[in-house]
Amino acid sequence: MSSKYGDLIKKAREQENQKTGSPPGRQPSPEVNLCVKVPKSLRQHWAAEAKRQGTTMTEVIIKALKAKFGEPDSQKT
Repeated sequence: MSSKYGDLIKKAREQENQKTGSPPGRQPSPEVNLCVKVPKSLRQHWAAEAKRQGTTMTEVIIKALKAKFGEPDSQKT
């Protein structure tokens, strides 16, 4: 028997993990984890703010890294 919260989390993860198609002629690069140690209180605050704003911390981190360091030439469209 599943809990209703367990079912909701499972459904959300399925939607989150759906990948969009890549541009023709380009092989998608496999995704890997990026770990950063931060204080728990900051992580909780950021997670709550991301949820309130309808985004994910992953999206925010990727945008920040791209803004700071850009993308390799092979990844640009």
